[in-house]
Amino acid sequence: MSELDEGQRAFSSFRVLNGEDDHSEREQLFRNMAQLFSYVSDRCDDEQVAQYDEVLCQLAELVEVEARAHVAKLLAPLERAPGTVVVKLANDDIEVAKPLLAFSNVLSDDDLIDIIGRQSEQHRVAIAGRSSVTERVGEAIVDHGETTSVVTLVRNNNAEFDKATLEKLVVRATRDAEIAADLRGRSEIDWKSLRGEIDTVAGRVLETLGEVDRRFDPVAAGKVNAVVYNRIRNRAGFSANEWKLAYNQVKALSDRKQLNDRALARFARFGYGHHAAAALTVILKVGPEVFVKWLAAQDYVAVTVALKAAGLAPDLFEAIVATLPWRDLPTEAEKTQILARYEVITREDATGIFELWRAHAFRKRTPSEERSAAMV
Repeated sequence: MSELDEGQRAFSSFRVLNGEDDHSEREQLFRNMAQLFSYVSDRCDDEQVAQYDEVLCQLAELVEVEARAHVAKLLAPLERAPGTVVVKLANDDIEVAKPLLAFSNVLSDDDLIDIIGRQSEQHRVAIAGRSSVTERVGEAIVDHGETTSVVTLVRNNNAEFDKATLEKLVVRATRDAEIAADLRGRSEIDWKSLRGEIDTVAGRVLETLGEVDRRFDPVAAGKVNAVVYNRIRNRAGFSANEWKLAYNQVKALSDRKQLNDRALARFARFGYGHHAAAALTVILKVGPEVFVKWLAAQDYVAVTVALKAAGLAPDLFEAIVATLPWRDLPTEAEKTQILARYEVITREDATGIFELWRAHAFRKRTPSEERSAAMV
């Protein structure tokens, strides 16, 4: 069946939204809408995604679990999916939510943490087994999870743990032999250094796990404050993979009308540099390639003007600048200079400059202009 045929079937009748239908027609429309979106998701603009989001959310209230589970499976592998319906289905019964919790990159850390705290142990198990589990998500599982989800997390080699989470895991290990056994298997964790850094109670517990070198290396221990888990994160530097993931999560956040200063503050607080950059791209309504170019060129002036035009408060601006994935981390002197420039320029002036840039540098060139530029 062609995409056109699917579209005609999906949009043939919207009377189902007003209750003027039978049960089978509602379910068929729900499935067809999701199927059609899966075909065209990479070509939809924000307005089209919002329309799909609204209709799918309404239909999700009118159909049975089987249809919701079918749609969840269709949406789970998509890089761009309607943010509201994805979160709605991810909070559904586990047979509906599971593929989204396990595979969807549209769900942000905040979404997953909320689900961990409010939904079932089965939901937590699905999240604990994701291909990537960040420190914050892992900590939430340890705080709220039962043995099954915590063991799944510890066995996940792609799960990241900060020092506080490791302390909690060590304490839980005294009450749960299965967790203790799996902790011993995490060979990438520097247990020797950790003993010198965690609190006294957890330190005594750690000794009971066995196979831990009791000799203490003060040099290595000094590094544990920064890293005690399996992956060292360099906050400087742009990653195309992280950008792609962050951009799609930010777009989903925008779908839910939750992309605002509070979201930016969270990104800055937790060091989500790529998310902060992607959020600013959406808020400023510039092409992703524009903001990426600013980051690669260390173009502090462009970022300063753009963010002043967006009306960020000085303290939020300072936090965001320190978080963005620049090619190289700004020096303290550069940060001071950037903040001073931000405070001096008025929002009116910044808006004027930014709109000039938008009118000339950001606009799409015609084919003839592209050919002329290529000849230069």
